[in-house]
Amino acid sequence: MTSEYLFSPSPQAALAIVGGQTLFPVARIFCVGRNYVEHAKEMGNEVDREAPFYFLKPTIGMARSGDTVPYAPGTKDLHHEMELVLAIGSRAFRISADKASSVIYGYACGLDMTRRDLQQEGKDKRRPWDFGKAFENGAVVGPITPASSVPTLEGRRIMLKVNGEIRQDARLDGLVWKVDELISHLSRYYHLMPGDLIFTGTPAGVGPVVAGDVLEGSIDGLEPVRLTIGPAE
Repeated sequence: MTSEYLFSPSPQAALAIVGGQTLFPVARIFCVGRNYVEHAKEMGNEVDREAPFYFLKPTIGMARSGDTVPYAPGTKDLHHEMELVLAIGSRAFRISADKASSVIYGYACGLDMTRRDLQQEGKDKRRPWDFGKAFENGAVVGPITPASSVPTLEGRRIMLKVNGEIRQDARLDGLVWKVDELISHLSRYYHLMPGDLIFTGTPAGVGPVVAGDVLEGSIDGLEPVRLTIGPAE
């Protein structure tokens, strides 16, 4: 007997690959919190040097570079957070840090959009951050550049402009937990699989955006990510 869906499933989230014709299907979106010292300070926190910590964003809510999205519902304080995104291309479980780079398919620029007021409310009430982080269009990702075209991440500039004005400006060297360390640590708790994305944290300079703002994030050597904030629905 052939079973049919009760209703049509949502389309598979996927990203363009620089220089290719195929798409990268997205599985899960992991995000690392407080992974730059100065960003932790501006939020009134300290970096946890014991171990990195994570939250997840829904894949169904992912937006792509160039999209225009409505101002997020339920918030009066929508913030930008520019990040380096890792695209996982191989399965990994309990992988060592010295082998972790072997499972990276590529890199992308990403925006971790945050409903800051709802995130803070969750913190104040000792509740999860989901309302602040996990919402439609809350993860924005640019095209993926294959790792073979990125010999090193050292010294690369990460920057975000809003309406042409620089808001965030740092170097990837500022990551507290480096790329290999993050993959190794996360793989202790999850069977990482092809299609997983890892947002690696944001540098200092996060701030609010309003309807009409145009965001452009860049990392040296990668395709930029662009987003326009439309009016609230």
